[in-house]
Amino acid sequence: VVSPRVGQPFFAPDGKTMHLGRRYMERTEAGWSAIKSLGSPFEDIRIMRLKVSAKGTYVFDEVGSADGDSIIRYSRLVDGEREEPKPFGAEINTGTFNAHPFIAPDESYIIWDGRRDSGFGHSDIYISYRQPDGSWGDAINMGGKINTQAPELAASVTPDGKYLFFHRNVGVDGQSNQDMHWVDAQIIEDLRPE
Repeated sequence: VVSPRVGQPFFAPDGKTMHLGRRYMERTEAGWSAIKSLGSPFEDIRIMRLKVSAKGTYVFDEVGSADGDSIIRYSRLVDGEREEPKPFGAEINTGTFNAHPFIAPDESYIIWDGRRDSGFGHSDIYISYRQPDGSWGDAINMGGKINTQAPELAASVTPDGKYLFFHRNVGVDGQSNQDMHWVDAQIIEDLRPE
């Protein structure tokens, strides 16, 4: 047990760092270091989930208000220096309750959940692909193999790239019964625009 509610654990692609929202632990010869802070400005952001690419780019959400005004941000590692967090554009931060991002290790796509008028119901899982010019493509709803009228959220791809795991709330009160589901990660390639 790391400690109560310090952030959703995520291992960096190299396996040497365990991210816990705005905190982290580093692998040592004896196990794991004490919990450390990412420092300013991350300490001032109420991060639920932070993922990191193989290039060191952080992608993370922020706890929003009950109105669903949460956004997803990124912070790149440039010449060994961490840049200030920036919000993604409208391709990703449209609709409400944008949360739980996952960035591919090679930064070729981002997956997250949110509510949009065009969705299947509550929150759906979306994907955006990196374009040849470095920008992000329009959000694509991951479709009926994943999304239903129930809330789907918190998608992640396994380190071997074979499976996409996500949560589906099948309870009646919004959070009472979250089940884990998985599909073949081939769906990521199947949805990729040509």
